[in-house]
Amino acid sequence: MHTMGENGMKAYREMETSELKTLKEQLEEEYRGFQAKGLKLDMSRGKPSRAQLDLSMGMMDVLRSGEDLRCREGIDCRNYGVLDGIEEAKELLSAINEVPSDHIIIYGNSSLNVMYDTVARSMTHGVCGSTPWCRLPEVKFLCPVPGYDRHFAICEYFGIRMINIPMTPDGPDMDLVERYVETDPAVKGIWCVPKYSNPQGISYSDETVRRFAALTPAAEDFRIYWDNAYNVHHLYDEPEKQDVILEILHECEKAGHPDMVYKFTSTSKISFPGSGVAALSASLKNLEEIKRQLTIQTIGFDKLNELRHVRFFHDLDGIRVHMSRHAAILRPKFEAVERILDEELSGLEIGTFTRPRGGYFISFDSLDGCAKAIVAKAKEAGVVMTGAGATYPYRNDPHDANIRIAPSFPEMEELEQAARLFTLCVKLVSAEKLLAERGAGA
Repeated sequence: MHTMGENGMKAYREMETSELKTLKEQLEEEYRGFQAKGLKLDMSRGKPSRAQLDLSMGMMDVLRSGEDLRCREGIDCRNYGVLDGIEEAKELLSAINEVPSDHIIIYGNSSLNVMYDTVARSMTHGVCGSTPWCRLPEVKFLCPVPGYDRHFAICEYFGIRMINIPMTPDGPDMDLVERYVETDPAVKGIWCVPKYSNPQGISYSDETVRRFAALTPAAEDFRIYWDNAYNVHHLYDEPEKQDVILEILHECEKAGHPDMVYKFTSTSKISFPGSGVAALSASLKNLEEIKRQLTIQTIGFDKLNELRHVRFFHDLDGIRVHMSRHAAILRPKFEAVERILDEELSGLEIGTFTRPRGGYFISFDSLDGCAKAIVAKAKEAGVVMTGAGATYPYRNDPHDANIRIAPSFPEMEELEQAARLFTLCVKLVSAEKLLAERGAGA
C-alpha cells in the first residue's frame, strides 16, 4: 500500500477546526460545480474499453464458410463431441495457465461459471468421494479481503459461511490460513486471485505459494480455488516490471498434495469478455472426477470458439504480443489515476492506494467510516463506482474504508474527470468526518 507523499498541503488532522470548516465550504462549492456538469461516467466494473475490444476484431474473420473447420485431430468442430476441449485449445490455455496440457479441461465462455459449477458439484455430490456439502451442518470458505465480490456471491448463494482473511503485501495472512485450514474440518476452500489480485493488484510471494502447497487440511475435501484471472495481464512490457509467481499445481505436487487445488483461467479480458474460452486445471484425479460429472451436464462446449481463438492467437507468443497491445491502452489510464491521486491527496493523510503492475484495479483505502459516503457523493455527481463494501463478504467492510477503482472502461478525458471528482469526494467526506469527530459538523 502506497502512503502518499507530501505536496505542501497540511494534513487534515493537523488543521484547526476553523481551517477545516473553511476548507469544507470551499470543497462544497467545488462539488456543486461538478454536479452542474451533468456527468454520466461508469467506473463500476473492470470492463475493457472499446479500443481494447477492437484489438480482437480480427478473430471474427478467421473462420469463414469456406474454411476447413476440423481441428488438428481431424474432428469437425461444427459437430458434437470432444468433452474436454480440442488439443490446440488445451495447449494454448495450458500455456496461459502454466500447466501441462493433460492437466486442463476447456469449458465454455466464463471462468466464473466454472467456479460456480465446481462449488455446486461439491454441494450436491461431494469432492472425490467425500460427503456432499449439502449434508454437512456447516461449510466454511476463507476469503482474502479485500477481494472479488463475485467469489463471495457464490458462497452466499449456497449458504457457505465466509471468513475474512486479511491481505498482506505478500498475499493472504498465511498464519491465519494455516490455523483455520489445519484445525477446522468445516473449512472446505479458500478463494485466491494470486497474481495482480482484485482489487489491490498484489501478487503472492514465493513463500506464500509454498505455504499454500504445504497445507495439511483437517478436511480431506479442502480445495484451493486459485483464480488465475490476470496471469498475462501486465501493465508494463519490461520483464523487471512484471510480477512472476510460482506455479501452484507444481508446488502442490512437490509438497505431496497434488489434489489440493483447482486453478481457473479464461480469455475473457484477452479476447472478448463473455465470448472467450475458460479452463480449469487440476490434478488428473480431480479432472477425471469432474469429467465424469461433465458427461451428464454437456456433450461438449463450443469447439468453433476454441478453434477461432487458436487460429487467431496461435500460441503463447501470440498472446504476449496481444497483451502488450492491451497494456499500451491500459497503462496510461492507470498512470493518470495514480498521478491525480498523488496531486490531489498527497500529504493530506486521508487515504492510501495501491500501484499495481498488472490486472484491472487500483485499491483505495479512505479514513475509517468514509467509503460509503465517498461512493455515494461520487454517484450524486455522475460517477458510478463499485459499491463500498463490495470487496468484502456480505458487502460488509468492517472499516467502511475500501474502494475499488476501475480505470479501464472510460475514455481518458472522462477518466481524468472521474478521478478528479473522486478525490474531491474523498476530501469533502474526510473533512466532514473530522469535523464531526470534533463536534463541529454543522
